[in-house]
Amino acid sequence: MKRPSIISALAEPARASGEFVTSVGLLPFYRLLPRGDGHPVLVLPGFMAADGSTSPLRLVLTALGYETHPWGLGRNMGPTERVMDGMPELLHRIAGEAGRSVSIVGWSLGGVYGRDLAARHPDLVRSLVTLGTPTRPAVRYTSNAAPLYNALRNFHASDRDRFDDGEPLERPVTAIHTRSDGIIHWKTCLIRETANSENLRVRGSHVGLGHNPAVIYIIADRLAQPEGRWTPFVAPAAYRRVVTAVSA
Repeated sequence: MKRPSIISALAEPARASGEFVTSVGLLPFYRLLPRGDGHPVLVLPGFMAADGSTSPLRLVLTALGYETHPWGLGRNMGPTERVMDGMPELLHRIAGEAGRSVSIVGWSLGGVYGRDLAARHPDLVRSLVTLGTPTRPAVRYTSNAAPLYNALRNFHASDRDRFDDGEPLERPVTAIHTRSDGIIHWKTCLIRETANSENLRVRGSHVGLGHNPAVIYIIADRLAQPEGRWTPFVAPAAYRRVVTAVSA
C-alpha cells in the first residue's frame, strides 16, 4: 500500500473547490433531503482543520432540523491531552443537555476520535458517520499528511493513537471514502461490515468530503433513520453512479 501520488495531493484544493461550488449550486435542492428529528449531532474536523471547515455541513444539518454542535477545541493538531480529555466532556455535556444520545460526524482524523468516543461511550452515541477516516495503523506511512502529523507528535498524548483496524462497534457506523483520495490511501478507511456497519464510496477529493453533495445526501439519509432501526444505505437510481457500497 503506497501513499497517494504527490500530484493527487497537490490537486486536492482545486478539486475541493469545484465540489464546494457544485454544493452551493445545489443548495435549493437540499430542502428535499430527509428531515431530522432534532437530535444532537457533533461534527469533528480533520487534521489541521478547525470548526470553520465543518461550518457548511453544520449549516445544512441545522436547516434539516438537527441540533448541531462544533467541537470547539480549536485547530485539530492531533490527539493532544486537551483534545482527548475535552471530547468525552463535550459528548457528556451535549447528551446531558439534550437528554438524548448524540450522532457524530467525523472528518478524517475527526472520525478516528468519533470511533474512539463510540467505542468508549456507546450509551451516549446514537450513530457515527466518518468521512475519509483511516482505521488502519498503516496510515502512519501511507498518508501524505504523515510527515506533518509525525512532526507534531511531541504535542500528542503518548497513548492516544487509536487506529482500531475498523473493528465492529456497538453503534451503527457508515464509513465514507473516495478512491481518488489524494491525502490517504483509501484502503486504510475500510471497516469491517456487520449488521450495523457499511463502507460507501463516493467520487471526489479528501479535502472536499465535508461539502461533497453525495456525502451530504448520505449523511442526511443516515442521520434521519429512527434510533435503533438502522438499515444499510440504498442509493436511489440517480446516485448509483456516484455512491457505491464496498466490501472491506
